[in-house]
Amino acid sequence: MPASALPRVVILGTGGTIAAAATATTNTTDYELTHGIEAVLAAVPEMQAYARVSAEQFVNMASQEVDNATLLRLALRINVLLASDDVDAVVVTHGTDTMEETAYFLNLVVKSIKPVVVVGAMRPSTALSADGPLNLINAVKVAAAPDAAAKGVLIVLNDRIGAARHMAKTHTTATDAFLVSEFGTIGTVLGTEVNFHAQPLRAHTIHTDFDVTQVATLPKVDITYGYQNADSYMVDAAITAGAKGIVYAATGNGTLSEAAKRGAASAREHGVVFVRSTRVGGGSVTHHRVDAELDTVAANSLNPQKARILLSLVLTLTSDPRRVQTYFDHY
Repeated sequence: MPASALPRVVILGTGGTIAAAATATTNTTDYELTHGIEAVLAAVPEMQAYARVSAEQFVNMASQEVDNATLLRLALRINVLLASDDVDAVVVTHGTDTMEETAYFLNLVVKSIKPVVVVGAMRPSTALSADGPLNLINAVKVAAAPDAAAKGVLIVLNDRIGAARHMAKTHTTATDAFLVSEFGTIGTVLGTEVNFHAQPLRAHTIHTDFDVTQVATLPKVDITYGYQNADSYMVDAAITAGAKGIVYAATGNGTLSEAAKRGAASAREHGVVFVRSTRVGGGSVTHHRVDAELDTVAANSLNPQKARILLSLVLTLTSDPRRVQTYFDHY
């Protein structure tokens, strides 16, 4: 294909391991963020065979430092880019530690059917087995693929294409850290071929109710954790600190101890929405009579960190627990 006919893809660099370096080629776990997006792109000139690529350094940080303000700015920039006739797709390079949260946030607030692909690396650029360069080329291939349109925000890592709604980091260091064993990936990158074999069914992008164009700040939502002998004071502390929503990473199927129920009751008394998620790592939190008794919300299959993302957006629209529940059932 002539270069002039290739799709136009903008890569937004935000930092992460894909832009990091270590002191030795055998060091895959102890490294520092050292590179900008231009250096990352310079390592993979082959991507120009698949798209007309340009790049912007949006931020340059470890992903554990990403906050709500950064998410809002990133969403606004992506929406501006995708509204342009000169841009066909956007790729975001991102640290893997909170990649799933950023990707899911964008999945809910990007207002375009054009592809948005989030990509990163588990190993620094200096490692003998660095995965970043191939991940990035694959992300560009996916972003340039016509079939990637209207599938919501995608995560591309380790030759797999996953929907942002379902992808999650499940390993601390392995290159196949992002798995979706229950729901499955929706496609693969095999050499030069981008193959999709499934379609995300949950509402996303242009089909959501969320518009952050005029949102300056997101409501504060905190996560607390369930375990044996846990008391309710962490919930009380979150309420005192000004939380408008609390996601409880509960045991099992979102089960609440008596102490957790006291926390949920306190949240209700203070007008704070209380969502029952789970620390388990798989499965869905189902509706339970406790929801009717305490006005709690079942998180469905969202893990605690993604439940926090959704709740923070829902709270810009409503704090009625029953209406909040409809969003968790639908998104």
